[in-house]
Amino acid sequence: MVVVWKVNQQQMELGRGKRSQIWGGAFLLWVCLMLATPKIPLSHHTHQQHLFADMRNFLGVPNTLNVITNFPFLLVGVVGFVLSVHGCFFNIREIVSVCSLRGEVWGWALYFGGIVCVAFGSAYYHLKPDDSRVMYDTLPIVIAYSSLFSSFIVERVGQKAGLSWLFGLLLVALLSAAYARTFNDLRLCMMFQLIPCAAIPAISILGSPKYTHSKYWLWAGGVCLFAKLEAALDRKLYHANRYFISGHSLEHLCTAVVPILLTVMLMRRNLRFQRYKISVSCKIKKCRWLLVVTAFEKVSSFLHIGLILCLCSP
Repeated sequence: MVVVWKVNQQQMELGRGKRSQIWGGAFLLWVCLMLATPKIPLSHHTHQQHLFADMRNFLGVPNTLNVITNFPFLLVGVVGFVLSVHGCFFNIREIVSVCSLRGEVWGWALYFGGIVCVAFGSAYYHLKPDDSRVMYDTLPIVIAYSSLFSSFIVERVGQKAGLSWLFGLLLVALLSAAYARTFNDLRLCMMFQLIPCAAIPAISILGSPKYTHSKYWLWAGGVCLFAKLEAALDRKLYHANRYFISGHSLEHLCTAVVPILLTVMLMRRNLRFQRYKISVSCKIKKCRWLLVVTAFEKVSSFLHIGLILCLCSP
């Protein structure tokens, strides 16, 4: 089984030339998006982006709902981080021992760790939204998306490609934060949040999965896009539900569903070739049992014929 998987893994690994083409295409796409989209400032001249629809205070907590709706990130992030590092509950340790995919452990642990940082960073920002705190909200999200996308690349392409994407995306994430602070432009940070939402469902449809239950990737990507729509309709949703909860708070709750879906996926998934081997072995056992039953029936029929002939003979 190990030999079969290592052959498949070698076939899935991309060569250096193809990885260079992917990086080159990603760079060209980034240049086109930077030229085609308007600048998203950090609001040094206007504080409009920090004025959310729901700014109510309950029990002395400023922007209460925008703050407390980050609690699900903390809960699912801590649980996911502990389980991914432990490995046994997510079946990662067994997969690592069979396939030597240690990059998956790093990617998932970093993703759930980033989700924990999102809970603290976003809550800290929403207590007093301003230019000095916005990066505490944005940078953890960028790190979480980078590690999630690299884990997806490890699953669909290979470990080497996934690890190269992991370190490359983390480097670009730090550079994007520095770019935002230096040039007063959040476009690069926003692209980190939008591109994986579209790329993961597309690759899920086009590429063949290595694990079972890969449909959870599609659901996670759809939930991410729906959350971004809720954020864009912050005030409209707030008015539509008669000032009960704003679109931005709904975005927090909806985005927290993504790590929950991925946690369920990690708990339920298995290597596809393992399932194939189990199904084949079951079919072989079933065929052997049918052969035994058929042989037994033939022997019984011959015995019956022989017994009848003996009884009929004078």
